[in-house]
This record gives sequence, C-alpha cells and structure tokens, in this order.
Amino acid sequence: MPRIPTTIILAAVVVALVGVGGVFAYDSSRRDIIANGIRIGDVDVGGLRTDAARERVTQRLLTPLQAPVVISSAGNTFRLTAGEAKIRANLETMIDAAVERGREGGVLARTWRSLTGGEVDARVAPDIEYSRPAVQRIVDRVRVAVSRKAVDARVDFAPDSISIRPAHTGRTIDARLLRSDVQAVLLSSTDDRTVTAPLHRVEPKVTADKLSDRYPVVVTIDRGNFRLNLFKKLKRIQTYRIAVGQVGLETPAGLYKIQTKAVNPAWHVPNSDWAGELAGQVIPGGAPNNPLKARWLGVYDGVGVHGTDARGSIGTNASHGCIRMLIEDVEKLYDEVPVGTPIFID
Repeated sequence: MPRIPTTIILAAVVVALVGVGGVFAYDSSRRDIIANGIRIGDVDVGGLRTDAARERVTQRLLTPLQAPVVISSAGNTFRLTAGEAKIRANLETMIDAAVERGREGGVLARTWRSLTGGEVDARVAPDIEYSRPAVQRIVDRVRVAVSRKAVDARVDFAPDSISIRPAHTGRTIDARLLRSDVQAVLLSSTDDRTVTAPLHRVEPKVTADKLSDRYPVVVTIDRGNFRLNLFKKLKRIQTYRIAVGQVGLETPAGLYKIQTKAVNPAWHVPNSDWAGELAGQVIPGGAPNNPLKARWLGVYDGVGVHGTDARGSIGTNASHGCIRMLIEDVEKLYDEVPVGTPIFID
C-alpha cells in the first residue's frame, strides 16, 4: 500500500480544524437566536433573536393581560383589573427558557438543524404570577352580591286562624368553578376576557306541602273571645268555649307546647296569697277541693288546660292563669292532643 504523503495528512487536519472552528463560530453567532418551532405559550418565537422575541411576547402575550377580567352574573358585572390582580410576568425567565430549549443537544446537531431548517417542537409555559387572594375576593364579592338564601315555608299563628307563608327558592353560584374560570382568563392572551357565572337554584328545606306534616295538631287560644281552636293538618276542625286568667293573673301569651298530660290530675297548689291555707299542698285528683277536673294538659310554669265544674265561669276572666274548659269538652280535646303539640296563646 502506498504511503500517504505527510503534507496531505497535514492539509486534511487543517481543513478539519477549520471546519470544526467554523461550526463552533456559526453556533456561537446564534446563541441569542431561538430555534425554529419554539413557542412561549401561544406565541411563536422560533427564529427570533431575543430582543425581537421580547417585543413579540410583550405585544401578543403580556399586553392583553393588562385588560381587566369582566365577570357577568344575574345582570351584574364585576371587574378585576390587572393592578388589583397584581399581574407580573417574568419575561426574561421565559426568553431564557426558550433559548435554552433550542440549544439542547450537541453543537453539530444544532448546526445541522439550523442549516436544514429543522424545528424544535417545544412550548415554554408562560411564567406569570398573580394574587390568588385578589381572585378569591372578587369571587366572594360576586357570590355575596348575587346569591339569595332559600326561604322555608312557615306558619303564622293568629287567635282563630293559621296562615302559611310560602317557601321561596334561593340562588347561588359555583364559587369553585368561577375561581377556576377567572384564573384561566386572567392568564389568557385572548381578546375575550369575560367570564359568566351562571346561577344555580337553592331549594328550600321546608315547602308548604310539608308543613301539614310538621304540624299535625295545633291549638290556639283566643283570650279576647274566650275560644280554644283545634287544628289538624292546619285546618280548624273544632272550637270550644273557655275561661282564661283574671286581671293580675292573666294567662301568659306566647307560643308554647303541651308539656304534660294527666287524667284526674293532682293539684300542686302554688305558694301564692290567693291559695290561702291550701298554699304549698298537693290536692289529690278527684278531691272536691281540687279545681282541676277530669283532664290536664300542662303548658307552662303551672299553667295548663283543664276541666272545671264552675260552668258559669266559661266565657269570662275567672282563672288564676289556667285555661278552663267544660269537663265534657276537655275530655274530647285530651284524646286529640298529644304531648308536644304547639299551643299559641294570643
């Protein structure tokens, strides 16, 4: 085999060194050029030098972020400005990241890609900061402004009637979804920076048709007309004449419940001046000097509904605070009224 002259070998080495030096020189000259195919968010910065990339990202990504986010709900609008949201973009960090993504791999691979028009399929996430508390504040503001609590149906007691206040549905928004939507739009470079917060119905817990189940039996006392009214399923089914407390010992007004029931109740005589020598004693049920005849429905602090043999007192202010009924009437009522029954005294 003929020997290669030394001069030829040296010449080849020189050419190779010149070529390698040219490759490094070419690669070094492109250190501030972002490789083709790279995007920052939705902004194509491929093939741009860093100064041009900064300008493009500022115009297409950062400038739109200065527009306020507008939230619409229930005919109201709410604005979150960039200042309130404390929008801040780390532009240099994004540009540096784009450059570095394009320079991944060896110098020969970069040079070959550049010379042949190859691309790097890469996307740099926008590095944008904002105030999460500010977002939460605007979400809370919208929620408070447009929400309405549901109102349960309820009964209104009157001396001789019971009326029903109907229920009303409420409304609210999905605060978690709105917060997510605001954050997404806040970081979006699109022209449409509006968010809609749809309303959701809030149903009441108690509707009018449930009230009759809640109030199967109700008793009302019309002191002025000496009437006891018995209601079932909120409909009056019976009225009885009664006697109520005399002046100075009035039957207490208010809404109570039947606390106790007894047949032929004993009388625990109050320690009051009007009780005379009986004060503090317990008079057995059925005793002649026991004014609590036949039945007892305890209401409040020694006051109750009971039968009386003083028939002439019915229709007057005659008792010491209790509600008197004819014996035959209280026996009927007793079987209709369970413990826990509401009793409204007007």
